[in-house]
Amino acid sequence: MSRFVRASKYRHVYGSAAKRDGCYDNIRVSANAWDTNMVKLNPLFLSVNWNASGGGAFAVIPLSTVGKLPDNYPLYRGHTGPVLDTDFNPFNDYVIASGAEDGKVMIWAIPEVYEEDLEEVAPVSKLSGHGRKVGQVLFHPVADNVLASASTDLTIKLWDIEKGIERQQITGHTEIIQSLAWNYNGSLLATTCRDKKLRVFDVRSNKIVQEGPGHQGVKGSRVVWLGETDRLATTGFSRMSDRQLNLWDTTDLSKPIKTEFLDTSSGVLMPFYDADTKMLYLAGKGDGNIRYYEYENDELFPLSEFKSGDPQRGMGFLPKRGVNVADCEIARAYKVGTTLIEPISFTVPRKSDAFQSDIFPPTIGDEPALTADEWFGGKNANPKLIDLEAGFSVKEKKEFVPSAPVEEQQAKSPTTTMHEKDVIYIFQKKVGVF
Repeated sequence: MSRFVRASKYRHVYGSAAKRDGCYDNIRVSANAWDTNMVKLNPLFLSVNWNASGGGAFAVIPLSTVGKLPDNYPLYRGHTGPVLDTDFNPFNDYVIASGAEDGKVMIWAIPEVYEEDLEEVAPVSKLSGHGRKVGQVLFHPVADNVLASASTDLTIKLWDIEKGIERQQITGHTEIIQSLAWNYNGSLLATTCRDKKLRVFDVRSNKIVQEGPGHQGVKGSRVVWLGETDRLATTGFSRMSDRQLNLWDTTDLSKPIKTEFLDTSSGVLMPFYDADTKMLYLAGKGDGNIRYYEYENDELFPLSEFKSGDPQRGMGFLPKRGVNVADCEIARAYKVGTTLIEPISFTVPRKSDAFQSDIFPPTIGDEPALTADEWFGGKNANPKLIDLEAGFSVKEKKEFVPSAPVEEQQAKSPTTTMHEKDVIYIFQKKVGVF
């Protein structure tokens, strides 16, 4: 056994939870069984799937509004089924997308001041095209107004939300899609699927670049891209229901580079990767702890873990441009409990008050590098970076005005109800269409 300890700037990173008055209380978190993170973040707001009657709803809460929320907190209503996932536009902090069981994707503009009755505010755009429920929505990391949505109709659709049109449909999955992850420049999309396969797509040409066997357990699997590298990390379960962490080379998915068995807990592991610090965070549903690792030379080195006695139902991480660099906060997680959302800060202990450029390299900013038309035309670019030393300031609200009419883009068979689509889908599955 070596007497030497591996040198790392992040060996002593520690997590600290906010006090009760710094949390978001009286949250009615959705009780839907769909596997989702429940919460999404940007530097101004958090969104959480809400347990509401009479259709689907979610709440958008300003990060400054800590404490106990009122019972009649304004919700974003519009879906006729439970909301399953939301995502903020990375280039406009006042725009959010939602996907729900009603098979629709909706785009919403967030007001600056919560004075109006949000129940009367309609989404600025409704995108109809999926035949079954929409389980994931994910904005493109580089191109403006490009959104991916995954559905249980086994397709992924790419939308230009400004024009309100579907630009591409991605096929090739044989079972329900469990998670999505863009690569650093958004040219490739990795997916995990209930058919226990890991796939990497060239989405603009609808081609599977690589495909291989993923985790062989029956429970949920997740994937995350490791920054600018061609490596993936996945979490899932073995045949014996042990929780696993796998590291993959995207040029060869025939077998993982590394496999680590973690424990025998039953909760799905949610992975989050910080490309600036090369740290991977793992939060298990039903767990109270958050493990974190450092990625280096095709190895994931365990650093430590944040421990808590309160189990988490979901988790979201703040974009790096929103962290407090003065306190050497390298990441901030938002942990979803039964009625509480709790911020958890991960900090590197430093004595100096000066800006620590070694742990805060230039990070991804809020300006797109490409337009939607440029990206769909085949152009690639890396994200635009910002320097955090000067401090990040939120820009004035940028109005989102879609050029398409607000009316829904109708699916090919607008007269077919969701129930009829389910019957058709089950029949096709039985006769071997899928």
